[in-house]
Amino acid sequence: MRWPLPAGAILGLLAVVAGAFGAHGLRGLVGERQLEVFQTAVSYQMYHALALVLVAVLAGQGWPGRRLAWAAGFHLAGILLFSGSLYLLVLAGQPWLGPVTPLGGLCFMIGWALLAAAGLGRPSTR
Repeated sequence: MRWPLPAGAILGLLAVVAGAFGAHGLRGLVGERQLEVFQTAVSYQMYHALALVLVAVLAGQGWPGRRLAWAAGFHLAGILLFSGSLYLLVLAGQPWLGPVTPLGGLCFMIGWALLAAAGLGRPSTR
């Protein structure tokens, strides 16, 4: 399971780029509410990029991989659906994307639940 670390690092980098763009490039072009929505997308992207890095670290330490792999997949799907839909909502003005956002949120929740299950299912090292 090698993809979560580079994916998390790249998505973290892109979150910083998007945050800078939102703070400097979008100001004056979109309303305050749209800036808040954009910032929410950036924040959730960064949180879950870090979750991907965490999954990679845990996998590298020998944690059982199946639940971790699924957790990583759901975190990635959440970033694409949740943050992606919010970015497009603000940048492209596509209101039909609104119903996609909660699906991304659900993916985030499932990813965190799977990460918890991976921790609970890990054999004790004592």
